[in-house]
Amino acid sequence: MKFRTFKRHFREGAKNIWRNSWMTVASVGAVTTTLILVGAFLALMLNLNHVADNLEKDVQIKAFVDLTADESETEKISEEIEEIPEVSSIDFATKEEELESLMESMGDDAWGLYDQDNPLNNAYIIKTTDPQDAIRVAGEIEEIDNIESVSYGEDVVQNLFQFNEYARNVGLVLILALVFTAIFLISNTIKITIMARSKEIGVMKLVGATNWFIRWPFFVEGLLLGVLGSIIPIIILLTGYYYLDNNMAEMSQFSFIELLPFSPFAWQLALLVLVIGATIGVWGSVMSVRKFLKV
Repeated sequence: MKFRTFKRHFREGAKNIWRNSWMTVASVGAVTTTLILVGAFLALMLNLNHVADNLEKDVQIKAFVDLTADESETEKISEEIEEIPEVSSIDFATKEEELESLMESMGDDAWGLYDQDNPLNNAYIIKTTDPQDAIRVAGEIEEIDNIESVSYGEDVVQNLFQFNEYARNVGLVLILALVFTAIFLISNTIKITIMARSKEIGVMKLVGATNWFIRWPFFVEGLLLGVLGSIIPIIILLTGYYYLDNNMAEMSQFSFIELLPFSPFAWQLALLVLVIGATIGVWGSVMSVRKFLKV
């Protein structure tokens, strides 16, 4: 396509925005409303996934060494655990350290433990490369000689993994549903705009204009409608996310709830919303003008 022809198509598409001002307002309003919902839900789901990933990374296995195991047997346990491919890190905690940790968690109620013999076990604290492997790795460690027991919060971990998988799947389905709903609403709104110019399209076809020559101004118009409809959602999302990012620590009582950092996440989200808006606008225009090209 020659630059002069492209310039003409762009100029005609921009003029159509002003010629059909009320329809432009309706189309931009549809894009704006839909993209606010899509953008907010995207931010919510991506941050929920971030929180879920952080919780999964905190999953660890604690293997308690048998009280009768000597030093060489304890070292052998470490070697056998390190041979498991899925293990990413292993730390050793003496029974004295375990007692101190218990006392810190129990507070003043645990001070009486100092007057007794330490009944706790030495322990290995293990993390896996993939948190999903924790359950299987715990089973393997439990079979190692001189391991008294293994703890990894079995019920909590299984429920956590199931919830995370469920939330991700539901989030993906809802995001796709919102996007397709946006395409449907916006294409119908743009279709009304194009119907008002159906005679113009018919005349252009009758005088020999090609389908693509007719499509390009509508393509540009849809693109501009999508971009214009993205501006307000981007401003709202950036402002709202900046506020949440700076105040989440005060608003939430749960330390594990940590938002994705404003930069670069918010800018990536803004770019994504802009791309979605432009794509929806173009798609709505192209699909709506198709039937009017059959003359």
